[in-house]
Amino acid sequence: MHENFFHKLKVYYEDTDAGGVVYYANYLKFLERARTEALVTLGFNNKKIKEDFGALIIVKSCNIEYKISSHLEDELSIRSFVKSVTKTSFIMNQYISRGEDLIVEAKVHLVFVNNEGKPIKIPDNLFKDFKPYFCDSIKV
Repeated sequence: MHENFFHKLKVYYEDTDAGGVVYYANYLKFLERARTEALVTLGFNNKKIKEDFGALIIVKSCNIEYKISSHLEDELSIRSFVKSVTKTSFIMNQYISRGEDLIVEAKVHLVFVNNEGKPIKIPDNLFKDFKPYFCDSIKV
């Protein structure tokens, strides 16, 4: 049985274009916030990972599909889970929804790197804490 990370947010005026529709690039910010909060759920944060392990988590690639628009003051939910993992990286699938409506589907490839930007092994205790969140599929 897999687990999901959940993050909720409200769309503010600053997130929208002149028509009150969320500007497409802001979904990337929403996804980043959800990933950051997922780390917090595990008792980590980006600052702690850098200080304790000399590592950063960077986005190597992101495939994002926009399904429908969201608008000013919408309440959005972001579900995230770890799809797969290697020694140095993992793939996270993320879904942004408004109620039952799927807004965005994203597949994000994240890599652990050192201060010089070279890939490094995922720290063992972080890998262990992520393990319950590994999943082969999710029902949308």
